[in-house]
Amino acid sequence: MKTTTLDQAATRGHPSYVWRAGQERRFQMTLRWAEFAGRRVLDVGCGVGMYTAAFLRETSHVFGVEIEHTRALKARGKAAGVVQSPGERLPFPDAAFDVVFSHEVLEHVSDDRACATEMVRVIRPGGRIVVFVPNRLYAFETHGIFWRGHYRFGNAPLVNWLPTPLRDRLAPHVRAYTVASLRRLFDGLPVRVVHHTQVFPGYDNIVARAPALGRTLRAFTYALEHTSLRVFGLSHLLVVERNLS
Repeated sequence: MKTTTLDQAATRGHPSYVWRAGQERRFQMTLRWAEFAGRRVLDVGCGVGMYTAAFLRETSHVFGVEIEHTRALKARGKAAGVVQSPGERLPFPDAAFDVVFSHEVLEHVSDDRACATEMVRVIRPGGRIVVFVPNRLYAFETHGIFWRGHYRFGNAPLVNWLPTPLRDRLAPHVRAYTVASLRRLFDGLPVRVVHHTQVFPGYDNIVARAPALGRTLRAFTYALEHTSLRVFGLSHLLVVERNLS
């Protein structure tokens, strides 16, 4: 790694800078599993505020946390309730929110179990937490890898299918989750699983360059989401609900 940009790409990932079909699709999925109208929403690891701003379509009570200062400032330009903070120490009181959202963040935090615990702490009883994280069974590691001491950004095929010690040598900077390892983050916490599935990517870059191919990939892999082959999707979508008592 030779630049700050590469350092951030490796340790924090790249936030969404442009709202495209893939983001809109995930946003609509989120709306199906949580009630947003007039509710208090927290976006954990909000990046530059793309999803944070989208939630303002549904409610004016939108808050966000982002650990990177420059990204937090950009997000605050979209939603005034954004603060700089790590996800492991959310600066909010218990039961402060109706919905907590986290999009492709847990794989980057220092302590994913602590971050999950904090999200549960700040959600009210009956409120829901919606989480997207990378799927270990997806055929590509999308966060790049380290090879011979250098970080190489881009999609790396089959890395996540390697045995864990070898996979973690190539991608020590980012986690990828199995069904069990993701659910284990919430073990012993006062929540129940409402929904858990896997989703394929939006292929927005491919659609922009080769529309026919991109639309074909979308149609094919989105159809797979309704079969057992969804387990090979890009990301997990997990929804948990805080127990009432």
